[in-house]
Amino acid sequence: MSVMERLPSSLTALSEKELEVLRLLAAGHTVKSIAASLGRSEASINERLRDARRKTGVGSSRELARLIDAQKNWDKNIDLAANGSAPHGPMQPPSAGRIRPKGTLVMAVTLPIAAALGLLMAGPVTAPQAASPEASQVSISQQSPLAGRWSLDVMRIPEDERPQRVTIDFRVSPDRKWTTHVEIVGKDGTTMHADSTAAPDGVPVAGTGNMPFLDTVSLRHPAPDTLVMTLGKSGAPVSTRVYTVGKDGKTMTETIIWASTGIPKLETTYFNRID
Repeated sequence: MSVMERLPSSLTALSEKELEVLRLLAAGHTVKSIAASLGRSEASINERLRDARRKTGVGSSRELARLIDAQKNWDKNIDLAANGSAPHGPMQPPSAGRIRPKGTLVMAVTLPIAAALGLLMAGPVTAPQAASPEASQVSISQQSPLAGRWSLDVMRIPEDERPQRVTIDFRVSPDRKWTTHVEIVGKDGTTMHADSTAAPDGVPVAGTGNMPFLDTVSLRHPAPDTLVMTLGKSGAPVSTRVYTVGKDGKTMTETIIWASTGIPKLETTYFNRID
């Protein structure tokens, strides 16, 4: 099965010229270097990227490039397995040297690579025994500093890719299930959102919303100030995102580990608490 056959249907509408530019972007090129490489103007390259974003609904060119590149790596991994060669692991992210994605669901922690991979490959976390709703709510408020609404620090993002707003809302119910609401308002005013409710047991659940690059979410909660979220599409993992709250309780970092076969490069963005 080809890369394009395995991509979400909204991405199959991309032309070969648009894919060519996106592949170069995923490889680390800038718009300027892509234009020089293809003998085109920067305006022409930007126009192809705008058309690709419009067709797919993905708000960031780099995020779209990574999605396509991640799918290509998964196809390669599947082909290796079919030929009898063992893949490097179903959840390992792409090789280092990538440019950090900005303006989408980007999240990170300051964990070392080994620790992040340990969280990623660990088995499901055993849910604690149920307590009364009142006792559970008190425990949650004390042990989950992640609960609340967070806003991405968009001023750290280059102006040409900067969204108007990205917010994440974590809520924990008395039965210890996490409800997550993410909203992205792009530079052009286009809004995307995703919602899910899941127990922190590592079991994927269906998400809802209009983000074309994910349809399942699974969670682990290995520490009071840390949440590990794995996003999937069509049964395959796309990325794992690790959220960690700062000691002040007002800042949160997010690390993305992309699903691929190489050694991961942890990518960090920053959020501030709204409430």
